[in-house]
Amino acid sequence: MVKLPDIQSSPPEEQIPIDKVGIKNLRYPIRVLDRAKGLQATVGEFNLYVDLPSHFKGTHMSRFIEVLNEFKDEIHVRNIEEILRKLKKRLNAKSAHLEVYFPYFLEKKSPVTEISSLMEYQAFMLASLTARKIDLVLGVKVPVMTLCPCSKSVSEYGAHNQRGIITVAVRSKKFIWLEELIEMAESSASSPVYPLLKRPDEKYVTERAYENPKFVEDVVRGLAFKLLENKEIFWFTVEAENMESIHGHNAYACIRYPFENYSSESSISK
Repeated sequence: MVKLPDIQSSPPEEQIPIDKVGIKNLRYPIRVLDRAKGLQATVGEFNLYVDLPSHFKGTHMSRFIEVLNEFKDEIHVRNIEEILRKLKKRLNAKSAHLEVYFPYFLEKKSPVTEISSLMEYQAFMLASLTARKIDLVLGVKVPVMTLCPCSKSVSEYGAHNQRGIITVAVRSKKFIWLEELIEMAESSASSPVYPLLKRPDEKYVTERAYENPKFVEDVVRGLAFKLLENKEIFWFTVEAENMESIHGHNAYACIRYPFENYSSESSISK
């Protein structure tokens, strides 16, 4: 076989190190941990990066895929560090980064008739491995329902309500289930939302929301309080966004913990 030139390993004209180089928006079938079923098949959208020293012209893009291929049957928080270590070794890098966004489905029963159907949540894992340590953020977007306390207080015939999205991301000392984050988020809103509702269920959800009005500020504070009670969680970001039904804009609130680290950094939402 004729030996082909390795252009990526040649020196660049401008010898400046690069913080992150790699591939983005790679869709790949994966299996993730499911509390009820053990594993769940889904499709992940991956971003994979490593650092690049100043003396290399480029990285070897194919090697990212080769490493991912080794873990295609099972990708979850318990083996993310192993994936990152293989990326570092395979690409001779000092740091490696992995971001994966994926739909996550749970069987959810309607509140009165108890009819079971599948509810979709958008989950994500953001991980980095340097010479010093592994950093892992686990998160999920949770659709909810909120009812406006102000509207309820000033109206004689009801109150406006809307669907919202809660985004919660955490760093924790020990493993935490996505289901735990989903349950905490849903319980912080006026009501959960459901994939299937019959009339008795619709009555229940409507009345429950009316008796439990929440601003976006109430939602993020309530969820932050629940997260603070979990001593395994040492960092979190909580966002709530309402698609307002009577306004031409959305309502938004965010809390980051530890509170002293609050900054103007952009949202963690994809």
